[in-house]
Amino acid sequence: MGEGKRKFDKKNLTKRILSACVLVILFASAGIAGGWYWFALTAVISLLGLFEFYRVYGIHKDVLGFLGYLTAAAFLLFTALDRMQLQLVSLLFGFMLIMTAYVFTYPKNDAGKAMAAAFGPVYTVVMLSYMYRVRMLPDGLYLVWLIFTASWGTDVCAYIFGILFGKRKLAPELSPKKSIAGAVGGVLGAAGLGAVYALIFGRYFNNVHHPVLACAVLSAAAGLISMTGDLLASAFKREHGVKDYSQLIPGHGGILDRFDSVIFVSPIIFYILYFFRV
Repeated sequence: MGEGKRKFDKKNLTKRILSACVLVILFASAGIAGGWYWFALTAVISLLGLFEFYRVYGIHKDVLGFLGYLTAAAFLLFTALDRMQLQLVSLLFGFMLIMTAYVFTYPKNDAGKAMAAAFGPVYTVVMLSYMYRVRMLPDGLYLVWLIFTASWGTDVCAYIFGILFGKRKLAPELSPKKSIAGAVGGVLGAAGLGAVYALIFGRYFNNVHHPVLACAVLSAAAGLISMTGDLLASAFKREHGVKDYSQLIPGHGGILDRFDSVIFVSPIIFYILYFFRV
């Protein structure tokens, strides 16, 4: 949701466009294939995000980070096997192991690092696992793309509205270029994109009633929560003086720079679809 005047950088723009094209091709092919292909892509994205998060806290090569990776791997295994109770068990035991390691490595590791190690798998792996869960729902082949139209569509629309109308800042301490007008425009833009998406693909839905209205409302709700994901990732970076989580995606930064809003949007879309049976 970045807004404001920026110096035009043709080289960086080219990188962004090429990287975006590669991401679209990768996600489109895996998403259409579904099953293990989509699960594998989701798992890799979430684990890379976990590594980036741990690196910010300096525990990516520490015993705390190692136990966090084990916790994430166990959760992903039980996700693939559709064993929800064991997913929770893996998180609980992972938390206890991390806290045990913290106790025995004190004072080398402080409470902040221990909390980050325990929080990391939930923030990245658990939240992003809902991309896979949405794809596995009835009509998931078509509904899963609402995650990206809502999160990234909000980002683009907020940028445009912010340039045109942005005066009052949304959260100046975290992201000085984000405005209230941009936030409103982002939500409205997400709703519009959801409606357009349903107009094009709604005829393929078998379990969604009133697809245009449903997708518009769903996208608006997801667009609203996406701002929290965006600002939260900014808060982590600002606290540690980090500009980008990594340079993995040329022109975009790291996984968490590109998927920060997707992290929050994925579970919201899943649970709205699951509980309201729209």
